[in-house]
Amino acid sequence: MILKGLEASRYCQKPNPAHAGLLIFGADPMRVALKRQEAIAALIGPEGEAEMRLTRIAASDLRKDASLLQDAIKSVGFFPGPRVAFVEDATDGLLDTIAAALKSWQLGDAQITVTAGGLTAKSTLKTLFEKHLNAVSIGLYDDPPSREEIEDALKKSGLTRIEPAAMADLSALARALDPGDFRQTLEKIALYKYRDETPLTPAEVAAMAPATIEAEVDDLIIATAEGRAPAIGPLLRRLEGQGTAPVTICIAALRHFRTLHLVAADPNGINKARVIFKLRDAVQRQANQWGLRALEQALALLVETDMTLRSASKAPAMAVMERALIRLAMMKR
Repeated sequence: MILKGLEASRYCQKPNPAHAGLLIFGADPMRVALKRQEAIAALIGPEGEAEMRLTRIAASDLRKDASLLQDAIKSVGFFPGPRVAFVEDATDGLLDTIAAALKSWQLGDAQITVTAGGLTAKSTLKTLFEKHLNAVSIGLYDDPPSREEIEDALKKSGLTRIEPAAMADLSALARALDPGDFRQTLEKIALYKYRDETPLTPAEVAAMAPATIEAEVDDLIIATAEGRAPAIGPLLRRLEGQGTAPVTICIAALRHFRTLHLVAADPNGINKARVIFKLRDAVQRQANQWGLRALEQALALLVETDMTLRSASKAPAMAVMERALIRLAMMKR
């Protein structure tokens, strides 16, 4: 059985104990770990691990001794309650072992929870769980949480009143932050709004959003868009010291100038672009100051820079990026 999106999130919040197994896979280890922790905690409760109702099995150990999983699902613990046999970092090489465990599983046995990295469409392990009548497969991809998933997470914390603009800002944050940081941000917001009956506002989201490298990239791009050429060098050096790649900066610049182009071309563009609260006034002002024609020239320059950065050019990449940003800042003037 395959579950996706909101359906998958809700299943991890309340897994079916009558299912023999659950596979959670994805390229982002943090996202996989968070969903796995949520599912296991929902199955065995907060005291389950302390009561030894969770058996952890590393994939490397299972390759050496295939009986570990069978023993884990059939063994009877000292404490009563549901049990979980957790196999971490599984691969297709464990197909036969996991398939045998699923085949022998009976109601009352420990549920089999398996995590894996980014499995391909042809993965035999993935296919096993997808086609099994009593098992669930959940793939976590690079897409950020959807609006429904964010609303569901906040609702779980008791926060149901959210202004539309605040939800747009949360969606933008979900794209900018890694899953762990975004989850912590939602928890911080829920704690801040505890017993507060007023709707969540964009200003409150902005106040609790973490400072990230992406925010410093935003500072650089905004300085460029506003024509503050002297500020570009110091900001760029700081990002370079943090290990930010020139291509990352170029992608962020392209995204920002495409947003400006949309806002300049459409009276309602600022809402369609889902610009976060703290940048909304600046984006609207920049779009008005640049105008469509100049923004098209800026986009052409950035596309050319992006192609240069990705080519076999021997020019220093950061110097190429800095030159492009300074040209943009001077173009604004």
